[in-house]
Amino acid sequence: MIFVFKTNVDSISKVKKVTPKLNQLFPNSKWNFDLEDCDYILRFECKDDIIEKVIFLMKVIGFECEVL
Repeated sequence: MIFVFKTNVDSISKVKKVTPKLNQLFPNSKWNFDLEDCDYILRFECKDDIIEKVIFLMKVIGFECEVL
């Protein structure tokens, strides 16, 4: 499945802050940020429904995140 989120992760330094946490919580998933997009898209490719986990994690570490 592919999931797309709108975030406020708008720089490489913020991506670097999020990376270890996403990798730790979702080790079998592929993900990336599109910093060129006006919604600073976070795309996830994984087998499980991870929507609520991603939103919760992002909010805990101080970022906005919502499903598109």
